[in-house]
Amino acid sequence: IMDQFVAEAKATVVRNERLDLKGGVKKRGARIESIKMESGRTFSARVFIDASYEGDLMAKAGVSYHVGREANSVYDETLNGVQLGSKKHQFNAPVDPYVVPGAPKSGLLPGVHAGGPGEHGQGDRRVQAYNFRMCMTDDPANRLPFPKPAGYDPLRYELLLRYIQAGVFDALRSNLPMPNRKTDTNNNGAFSTDNIGMNYDYPDGDYATREKIFQEHVTYQQGMMWFLANDPRLPAKVREFVNRWGLCKDEFVETGGWSHQMYIREARRMISDYVMTQHNCQGRAVAEDSIGLAAYGMDSHNTQRYVKDGHAINEGDVQVHGFTPYPIAYRCITPKAAECDNLLVPVCLSASHIAYGSIRMEPVFMVLGQSAATAACLAIDADAAVQQVDVRALQERLLADRQILEWTGPPAVQGLDPARLPGVVVDDVKAERTGDWNESRSTPGFIGASYLHDGNELQGKKQVRFTLVAKEAGDYDLRLAYTPNANRATNVPVAVEVAGEIRQLKVNQRTAPPIDKRFVSLGKLRLSAGEKAVVTVSNAGANGFVIADAVQLAPIESR
Repeated sequence: IMDQFVAEAKATVVRNERLDLKGGVKKRGARIESIKMESGRTFSARVFIDASYEGDLMAKAGVSYHVGREANSVYDETLNGVQLGSKKHQFNAPVDPYVVPGAPKSGLLPGVHAGGPGEHGQGDRRVQAYNFRMCMTDDPANRLPFPKPAGYDPLRYELLLRYIQAGVFDALRSNLPMPNRKTDTNNNGAFSTDNIGMNYDYPDGDYATREKIFQEHVTYQQGMMWFLANDPRLPAKVREFVNRWGLCKDEFVETGGWSHQMYIREARRMISDYVMTQHNCQGRAVAEDSIGLAAYGMDSHNTQRYVKDGHAINEGDVQVHGFTPYPIAYRCITPKAAECDNLLVPVCLSASHIAYGSIRMEPVFMVLGQSAATAACLAIDADAAVQQVDVRALQERLLADRQILEWTGPPAVQGLDPARLPGVVVDDVKAERTGDWNESRSTPGFIGASYLHDGNELQGKKQVRFTLVAKEAGDYDLRLAYTPNANRATNVPVAVEVAGEIRQLKVNQRTAPPIDKRFVSLGKLRLSAGEKAVVTVSNAGANGFVIADAVQLAPIESR
């Protein structure tokens, strides 16, 4: 299909060439003059587009970029960095991670690393896991058996064996049907096709490093399928289920039914004058120079597997949905002008880790590819740097070509803008969290873009701390916002600290808040200008879900 597109456009495609990573980019000032391939072949152009997953041209042209996860503090986000406590794609039964069960001195099983995961919200160089999307079939006439790879080691799947023996087999649950009795099979569960923690060196690696990582992923995933289909230690029903399936004879014929492309979910990300962040995804920031829409939830796969309390734990999975498609800025595909003025980067674009998790879908990359090509043409016509392209003219041409730059469908559930409330309001995005809290929009009536809930788990280990500072001296009503529901706790612990004194309260979050159906009063206060009031919401001993949304210092008018 892609070849048909190319033929219609009468474009020239040069195959089997790759950039010389050692001096393959020739620049004059901020402008790329030519690029050289490993074969020695050279290409000159007035504008270049790096549409690769890895961003080699971008990097070798001297453009700033990031690999791994930023700390939440970098862009004032909540879903970036280390994410502790997620229950998605997590072990749903305790699994011993040691070679000899119960014996830490025996060493850790393959795929589990020593040491802790890091602090919640802390940045690191870890990259969300890669895998191969598999096209499988249950048609005997078109079915190939899963191959046993060279270097197969059953110990690599000992953790999976123990997990299945503990009663959980969900590794192939994301086995989505496709036409002609075929599937699109992706990662699912705690131990599946994602090769967690084995790709950190891929984004900045040379070709030899990447090939080694690629082959390790092939061995891991083919070995996992062989293991599931053949290991006699597995329950017969598991092996019978897996052996219903196989690779397709008529797909990826040259590579024995196995995809020739590894799923590079994320590699380098450019750092430009505009960085797409969680705030764009959730509508708190809106790019005015839109060149297309992103339309997926914030999705990160796990990045590491470690040991906690003697059991294997995954970390890094984030799945936050519930917002409408949102615009992507032209500035996030253009480098900083001083670094390169004739390069466009529609795939390794300027975005934080968690925002990239929303943008990183191939349909969106195709949208951005079209927009990048159009911008390149305008830059050439105007003999201008890509940063100087007339954005209004670019948008007009994109609209004429039926690109969609603005969402006009039904809005997502929206909360009340904190700026519309009197006094001092601290929303949950500005609060300090302990433990892993889930963001939600399920119950309307919240403040800001969403509210937090504790997942009704890990009681006593989660709290949200709101710090409010009085702008001027006066009397205030201190209020807590929450969204009521029958599954909420009736005894939510709330601590109010003022001038070193702490009052302990209990809030019933099953009943509707009495003030504007949003707030409950925590008491009246007299504060001096600059004086603080700290409200801490905890889930210690709670008998249901605990909600943390916002806290308000509402001025009390004197009579």
